[in-house]
Amino acid sequence: MNMILTNRDVMNLFYRMILTMGSFLALACVGLAEESAVVVEEVASLDSGDTAWMLTSTVLVLLMCIPGLIFFYGGLVRSKNVLSVMVQCFAMCGIMTILWVGFGYAVASGDSLGGGTFGWDSAKVLLGHIEKDDALLAGTIPESVFVTFQMTFIIISPALIVGAFAERMKFSAMLVFTIVWTVLSYLPMWHMAWGGGLFHAWEAIDFAGGNVVHINAGIAGLVACIAVGKRKGFPGPSLVPHNVPFVLLGAALLWVGWFGFNAGSACAADTSAGMAMLTTQIAAGVAVVVWMVLEMMIHKKPTAVGVATGAVAGLVAITPAAGTSTIAGAMIIGAISSVVCFIFATKVKNKLKYDDSLDVFGVHGMGGIVGALLTGVFIRESAGVEGGIGQFGIQLKSVIVTVVWSGIVSVIAIVLAKVLCGGIRVSEDVEDAGLDLKEHGEEAYNTES
Repeated sequence: MNMILTNRDVMNLFYRMILTMGSFLALACVGLAEESAVVVEEVASLDSGDTAWMLTSTVLVLLMCIPGLIFFYGGLVRSKNVLSVMVQCFAMCGIMTILWVGFGYAVASGDSLGGGTFGWDSAKVLLGHIEKDDALLAGTIPESVFVTFQMTFIIISPALIVGAFAERMKFSAMLVFTIVWTVLSYLPMWHMAWGGGLFHAWEAIDFAGGNVVHINAGIAGLVACIAVGKRKGFPGPSLVPHNVPFVLLGAALLWVGWFGFNAGSACAADTSAGMAMLTTQIAAGVAVVVWMVLEMMIHKKPTAVGVATGAVAGLVAITPAAGTSTIAGAMIIGAISSVVCFIFATKVKNKLKYDDSLDVFGVHGMGGIVGALLTGVFIRESAGVEGGIGQFGIQLKSVIVTVVWSGIVSVIAIVLAKVLCGGIRVSEDVEDAGLDLKEHGEEAYNTES
């Protein structure tokens, strides 16, 4: 056999070797790319769009606390107590920030203890883990942003409660009550729902705080207002809002801020956030119209305070369902919550003679219960959760636990406030003169200047 290779044969062999090596390298590169893609999928990375949305949402929820709730509550009380309720809301912003940073986040998001009722992670005390590594992520956003976003939730939850006993509780007693309730009820409830605890194990749905915030705070408000007793003149024509434009301004700020509250709870700028924003607007809009119609049917005229309260009722009720509800479901949730809250705020309260000053239980408690239960009924297919009787039962269990837990803790908090503050109610003279002057040494409206 002739083994002599010509120049052409050598060149052909060389080209074939080059092509073979090129094909091998190309396949290797493809394999590396696929492997890298898998790594990217497994390891979360910072998303600037999600981060920008969560920064915005955090500001929106803080807008609900101050100035939204301040104007809403401030307008609903009498002029001699407007500063009192405003100062209480401001105090919550400071105290709850310290509590959340100090140990609250460690309890809420730590490893489950006590059968999944609370958590603990010593590394998160004073947010030490973030201070050591500020590049830590919570999903696709910095954990520092997530912590701040959730800080606004712990601020507004006890701030909601102060409306139930407005115009008659000592400032010192209010501080003790809200701090004890936050530590023993809010933080465990956060862990149960969002920290991998009991509700999470049950697969209960609480997208943005139906149980954690509204039912929890509503029950605490009911217990506190019963314990402190009725205001002088309740029920009667003297207990009317002193500044209705304040009420509407506050409600408007709450409505706008609620988009951060609900859509922000997706923790990403994605389709879930978009649907949460849509369902939030729908439920609030329907609730306003239903409340307005009810007033026109019963009292022959719609009121400004009524439409503002209706909006809040719808916003409260859609909160747990915002990320999973159907469009029709959002409309039904808004309508039913408006009817139920209207009945409790205008009828049941007066009939049972408990003085829930600013309808914390009537709107937040009952609205939260309606929303939490109906969350299990109206679930869209794309939410990835199966609704129906089974989910309704799970939602009902979570509501019952929240009501009982918050009720027991609220009684404990009231007892401690009474012991530590020498009673929880201001004297009759202070109540007559107004808490602004007697508790804070100021007046909202100085007519002499």
